[in-house]
Amino acid sequence: MKHVKGRLDESILVCVYYGQNGERLIRRGQKIASMLDCPLYILSVDSQPFDTFDAEKSRYIEQWKSLSEELEVEKFILRDNEKRPIQKVISDVAKSYGISQIIVGQSAQSRWEEITKGSFLNVLLKEVPFVDFHIVAVQRPTEEEIYDTYEKGVRAYLVKESNHFKVAFTCPKYVSIEGIFFKEIGTDFDNGIFKFTYNDKMHEVHIVEGLVVDEKHLPAEFLSPLQQ
Repeated sequence: MKHVKGRLDESILVCVYYGQNGERLIRRGQKIASMLDCPLYILSVDSQPFDTFDAEKSRYIEQWKSLSEELEVEKFILRDNEKRPIQKVISDVAKSYGISQIIVGQSAQSRWEEITKGSFLNVLLKEVPFVDFHIVAVQRPTEEEIYDTYEKGVRAYLVKESNHFKVAFTCPKYVSIEGIFFKEIGTDFDNGIFKFTYNDKMHEVHIVEGLVVDEKHLPAEFLSPLQQ
């Protein structure tokens, strides 16, 4: 059960983008929200639909959701398949949730794809003039940190064979789990991550040489023998 906030005239919105600094921004927001005893909201925006996110993006979203639950954040807001400029989305969310303070990272200008010229903060100040801003200095990721370790995802299926689940790339004639497979770069084997949606939640399992190695992360109903 969430703590009932003492102040409802104040509310904080943390804007996060993919990378190592998202957690730092969220924890900064939680610290300020705790001091003010007010609601905290987390916002992430992406121009792509959620079900097309690659493994890296999906991992960050799940991490932020888990962290939001741990810190008793009022709501984690994901605006996917969003075609409007970022500042328009932030303004819309700020108005909808009565936001009085917004936290953004200093390097957001280069990370949010829609803002390609000028100062992101200046654009945001004009769009959302009714809130106070906290600008948190964040370190730019190194090439190694942003280097993608997976190939582009391809549609695949998990099928039950003997006592294991294996990944297949042609639609089987019997019941299977449909999803996206992200193969590790630089391997000749089918090693990587398989992700799929179940009950409106994204799941992922690790694949080694074509087989699922952490079947405990599959939904319970899939662990029973699959009927041909």
